[in-house]
Amino acid sequence: MATDHPDTAQVVIVDDEPFIRDAVVKLLACEGIAAVAAENGDECLDLLRKGFRGVILMDVMMPYRNGWQTIRAMADESLVAGNIISMLTSVDEPDEQMEGLQELVFDYITKPFEPSEMIATVRTYLGCLEQMRGGN
Repeated sequence: MATDHPDTAQVVIVDDEPFIRDAVVKLLACEGIAAVAAENGDECLDLLRKGFRGVILMDVMMPYRNGWQTIRAMADESLVAGNIISMLTSVDEPDEQMEGLQELVFDYITKPFEPSEMIATVRTYLGCLEQMRGGN
């Protein structure tokens, strides 16, 4: 279930591994970045339907609805705009499910990741979002 305060979140971490979700949320919170967690693609979609717009760190391999299926559903429901999607993956091989969806993905973060690199990457994404929204 999604955690923390989705109304103020800047980042949603979508991962079926509780350790990864909790670690990323806490890591970002320590840096003053509000984040929420979703344990699967359906929870991510629910957050988007409720108005979340920001950075989405999406695990590729999840049960039921994987990351690519979630992005396809986001596109089908017009929930991509206003978000930056970055795939979290431990897979270094191209995935046939990504066909036609690559242009919706801003970046890829390989697991395991270095905490300092994750923070810097998320800060970069947030800066890009601000520029997309017309901020300074």
